[in-house]
Amino acid sequence: MKISVRQATVADVDIVARLVHLLLVELTPDVETPPAVEMVYRTTQALLADNTSVWAFLAESDEGEAIGVLTLNECASIYAGGRFGEISELYIIPSSRSKGVGPKLLMAAKEFGSIMGWGRLEVGAPDVPKWKGTLAFYRRLGFDEIGPRLKILL
Repeated sequence: MKISVRQATVADVDIVARLVHLLLVELTPDVETPPAVEMVYRTTQALLADNTSVWAFLAESDEGEAIGVLTLNECASIYAGGRFGEISELYIIPSSRSKGVGPKLLMAAKEFGSIMGWGRLEVGAPDVPKWKGTLAFYRRLGFDEIGPRLKILL
């Protein structure tokens, strides 16, 4: 299968939102009601329309079908030496996994980060015991573990 990756535009909101919603449903199977697709759509539309700190990349099959998405945002910290990129979401439809889609999406993110002048990309992997394959995927592609990430809702 030939895979192409391109930066998404605001015209791709429907596709990006659908793929991110599928990711959220997969990551939270025990939740009775996953985030509403309408909320995901509204957030995707707002972030892609801004186009100054959040970007998305779509992987497409040779037939033009969207088979994966990666979202990326710009962060800054002293420990990282300034601005850097963070991968917020990475999702590949199940039938296209282990076919080279993920590495192509990550390559696009790395190239974009280099253009932006970032010194690093970071990603928060899901819970290790349940998603150990995800952690192994990132490690195979050169990511190093820097510890768990935590959140608090405001």
